[in-house]
Amino acid sequence: MPESLRVERLWKVFAPPGSSVDTEDPEALSKLEASGGVVAVRDVSFTLERGEFFVIMGLSGSGKSTLIRCLIRLIEPTAGHIFVDGEDITALDRRGLTAFRRRKAAMVFQHYGLLPHKSVIENAAFGLKLRGVPKAERLERAREALERVGLVDWIDRYPSELSGGMRQRVGIARALANDPEILLMDEPFSGLDPLIRRDLQDEFMRLQQELKKTVVFVTHDLNEATRLGDRMAVMRAGEFVQVAAPREILTNPADEYVARFVEGLTQRLDSDPEADVPAALKAGGGDA
Repeated sequence: MPESLRVERLWKVFAPPGSSVDTEDPEALSKLEASGGVVAVRDVSFTLERGEFFVIMGLSGSGKSTLIRCLIRLIEPTAGHIFVDGEDITALDRRGLTAFRRRKAAMVFQHYGLLPHKSVIENAAFGLKLRGVPKAERLERAREALERVGLVDWIDRYPSELSGGMRQRVGIARALANDPEILLMDEPFSGLDPLIRRDLQDEFMRLQQELKKTVVFVTHDLNEATRLGDRMAVMRAGEFVQVAAPREILTNPADEYVARFVEGLTQRLDSDPEADVPAALKAGGGDA
C-alpha cells in the first residue's frame, strides 16, 4: 500500500518564556524540565499506509492529544517533520497550511464544535464553504455525508435539538464532506454514554470499510482501540513505548508499563470467552 503519512523525529517542547530548546541535547532538555518546561512529544516517528486505522493510547498527560494536534499544526512542533503524500507539512507557510487543512486533513474533536445558529446541513457544509465550494455543490456533498451517518432526516434541525451522539455524527459528517485523505480524531466518543458510544463505533467501522480513509484516532479506552485499530501505539511521557497490531500488544507487551495498561482486557479475555472484546481477539487469530 502507498504511504499516506510519515512522521520523522517529532518533538513538542513547552518551554518557559525566554528559554532556548535544543532537542539534540539531553542534558539541556533535563535542565529545561527541571525549570518548569514540559517535553510533551519526544522524538516520535511512524509511518501510515493509505487507508490504515492507527490508534494512539496513553494515560492522561502522556502526550497523545498534543501529538495529534501537531500533525496539522494546530500546535506547532518544536522539531521534526510531517509528510503527507511526500509534502513536508512543517515547511508550509500560512497559506499553504490553510489549503492543506481544507483539502487533505480533517479533525473531529470530542466536543463537536458545531455552530449553534446553523442548521445540521449548514454545519456539515461549513468546511466546504470555507473552501469556496459553490452553495449547491457543498449542500449536496453535505447531504451525502449526513446520509452516510444516518442523519439525512435531520438536515433542517439545529444542534440544540440533537442528542450528544447525533451531534458527534454531524461532526463526523462535516469531516467526511471535505473528503480528506487523513482523518484525525481526538477522543471523539469519550463524552457519550456506553450504548451510544458502541453504536458510533459500529457506524464508524462500517464507514471505514466503505471509505478507507487514513485515520489517526486518540482514545484512552483500550476496548475501543482494539475494536477499531489496525495498529496501535501506547504512549508514555511523550514517547511511543510500543507500536503493533492490537493482539500483539495484548499478548506480547513490550514492558511492565504496557502490561499494566492492557491487564484489564487480557484478564477478561482469559477468564470470559464471551467478554465484550473484539471477535478477532477472542478467536486468537489475526489483527483486530
